[in-house]
Amino acid sequence: MIVALTDMRPEYDAYGWLVWGRQTLRWSLDLNGAPSWKPLPYVFTLPYALAGSGQMWLWMVTAVVGALGGAVIAGHIALTLVGPSPERRYAPLAAAAFAGLGVLGLSKYWHLILISNSDPMIVALCLGAIDCQLFRRHRCAFVLLVLAALGRPEVWPLVGLYVLWGWRAVPSLRLLFAAGVIVIPLLWFGIPALASSSWLSAGTLAEGSVNALRGDKVSGVTARLLHLYEWPMWLATIAGLAFAAVRRDRRVLLIAGAALIWVAVEVGFALHGWSAVPRYLLEPASVLVVVAATGVGRLLAAGVRSSGLARWIGPCLAAVLVVALLPAARSRARFVHGEISYGRDFARQVDRLRDVIARHGGATRVVACGQPVTQLEFQSALAWYVGVSVGDVNWRVPVAINSGHPVVLFQPRGWGWAVRPIHVLSADRAKCAGLRAITASS
Repeated sequence: MIVALTDMRPEYDAYGWLVWGRQTLRWSLDLNGAPSWKPLPYVFTLPYALAGSGQMWLWMVTAVVGALGGAVIAGHIALTLVGPSPERRYAPLAAAAFAGLGVLGLSKYWHLILISNSDPMIVALCLGAIDCQLFRRHRCAFVLLVLAALGRPEVWPLVGLYVLWGWRAVPSLRLLFAAGVIVIPLLWFGIPALASSSWLSAGTLAEGSVNALRGDKVSGVTARLLHLYEWPMWLATIAGLAFAAVRRDRRVLLIAGAALIWVAVEVGFALHGWSAVPRYLLEPASVLVVVAATGVGRLLAAGVRSSGLARWIGPCLAAVLVVALLPAARSRARFVHGEISYGRDFARQVDRLRDVIARHGGATRVVACGQPVTQLEFQSALAWYVGVSVGDVNWRVPVAINSGHPVVLFQPRGWGWAVRPIHVLSADRAKCAGLRAITASS
């Protein structure tokens, strides 16, 4: 329903993932261009490619369901960790609501949902693994952890630690553990070895990013993590950790430790030269939101055996924290409204791109008349609609035009397109002249 109501469309990375699926069905997978390789979306976009143009819709629905599922799972974890509170039954329920809304309120979380990015889905997979582990559903927990590891390499150390623990604790799953340890590197490195110039192509593409941190990497990664939420949330996180330490609640301390391991790995990646962009920290931030929710739940349940004002100190502190987050919630709501408005305009533009290609001879005619050329932000979308590799669409517009080779330029014009063939070969001029078009721009 969200996909239909918002009229959302994928953006750069997601269109590239869709291209991978289509290319594989044609035995022409090419991973030499952007986006950088990750197996998780490919697991979905490959079978979805059998649906033709429906591939895009199937992926968008999958991405949205996964992202929203993360909020539900976060609430369930918080409910479980806080446990029953007979005197104040609302405490665990309030903690669950706080966790779910807190995950949805992470900075740019809705932006990533509305462009069909995979990171919110990885949040759901990580939280799902924690939830299953709490109920000793070890098989399910490990499978979800492996799926998360196919989306982000920061999960690899956590998979390794889980296998080291589970090899002795759950010997019946040793075969599954071995399979998981094999599948992760096989998909991350085996497929690029077959479909790109290097089995390390994903890491190579990630190096030299314009988003790479400058200066001290530790403080830079920490700052990016802290900026995913405002200070009241982090106060609640400290409260959750304090309650866990006092109560010796190993479950809360362990999941907080897992989040810190992720952050430490991200620091290592930043030191290596990779970007460590904020969206790569959504997963540990979502775990710490759950820890914060347990702090809120404990505050609400505190003081039930006290008398007088002392009985209400905890609930009052929890209320203050929640009220302090209201300005941030209002800001997030305005941001989402703006994202939906922009997304509808973007959807109109990419739909016009699809239509202008279809009306003027289709993808085959475009490719026959010259190399497709457009601005970088539309490179992968044009590749998907024309049916070529992302790397086969030239985004260096001036360079492509000045090269003297036949090209078909797709130039954004408002919210529409101006299409014209350039340097067309003499033998092709008659059939390519019809490609010249200008769509509506409003």
